[in-house]
Amino acid sequence: MQESDIKDLSRGFISQGWPSREEILTRYFKEQESGEREVLVAEIDGAVAGYVTILPSAKHGPFAEVYPELSDFNVFEPFRNQGIGNQLLEEAEKRVKVVSSKVTLGVGLHLGYGPAQRLYIRRGYIPDGTGVWYRNQPLEMNATIQNNDDLVLYLSKKFE
Repeated sequence: MQESDIKDLSRGFISQGWPSREEILTRYFKEQESGEREVLVAEIDGAVAGYVTILPSAKHGPFAEVYPELSDFNVFEPFRNQGIGNQLLEEAEKRVKVVSSKVTLGVGLHLGYGPAQRLYIRRGYIPDGTGVWYRNQPLEMNATIQNNDDLVLYLSKKFE
């Protein structure tokens, strides 16, 4: 990620009806500068198409402080179904493989995450076995919660 990508990425979110993410993306850039996160950005014909971030060590969930985590993976709507997400994940996994035998991620469970869920399974990610998590805690059986971005299933992929 280059600093100039921040505004372009934020515009990508705004163009699909999301709020600006400039503040979060600025934090990601600063974390990249300090080595706390790596941000891979995909471009098609000079237009920002999506991104994924790599955390050297997961911050939450069952893999916290154990394995690297892919976090905040987005491909903007006009660029979907063109293999961009697959290419981003391929490059991210290649980089993680240099330092770890496993990569992890958390995926949301509502309809908006459907394409990502399917992509992760096709790429060999499997659930970790701890069930569903809500707001960074394992969800108890029979718990009543809201199906939003805080409801996730953690997956991992072992490199061979």
